[in-house]
Amino acid sequence: MTGSGVRAERVVTIGTFTLDDETFDVDNNVWLVGDDEEVLIVDAAHDAPAILAAVAGRRVTAVVGTHGHDDHIGAAAALAEATDAPVLLHPADRELWDHVHPGRAPDGGLADGQRLQVAGTELRVLHTPGHTWGSCSLHAPFLDAVFTGDTLFHGGPGATGRSYSDRPTILSSVRQRLLTLPGATVVHTGHGQDTTIAAERSALSAVAR
Repeated sequence: MTGSGVRAERVVTIGTFTLDDETFDVDNNVWLVGDDEEVLIVDAAHDAPAILAAVAGRRVTAVVGTHGHDDHIGAAAALAEATDAPVLLHPADRELWDHVHPGRAPDGGLADGQRLQVAGTELRVLHTPGHTWGSCSLHAPFLDAVFTGDTLFHGGPGATGRSYSDRPTILSSVRQRLLTLPGATVVHTGHGQDTTIAAERSALSAVAR
């Protein structure tokens, strides 16, 4: 059953991303999926107080990381403590998590096909490796949307070429797991503007297989 008033809310937070001894300034999209009573947080980036302000006292069902890069999980532990919600991350990204939160494990894992409940609806976990080995997307059919983290952006797949990433793998994930969704599906990304599955099918058609 689809919950009444369920929606996706974007909170933009500002911070840095560090990997392979390089640091970059980044703006991140944090997504709150839910209604007036409860929400699920997708990608706890940088600024726990700003995210908590957007939660506005609603019950948090989970803090979900689409992947383990520090700019997507940096505020996860603080949010979990403040809201008593579990942190969920694919186990293939545990090493990345441990660099950010040593001594504090995620509360649970993500697995392909898993269903996450919030506000009378559910999101389906799609394992979409390539940007990292544990990268996941969350398909929300009730919103005609998918939350892709850094796997798919406006203009194509996310970055590879750093540790824990692989270009052929991300292309396979995008083609086989994401571009097979309905074309009207809105792609809510980890950084920058939204796009649609139909638009990204066209963008990726020029990329060599």
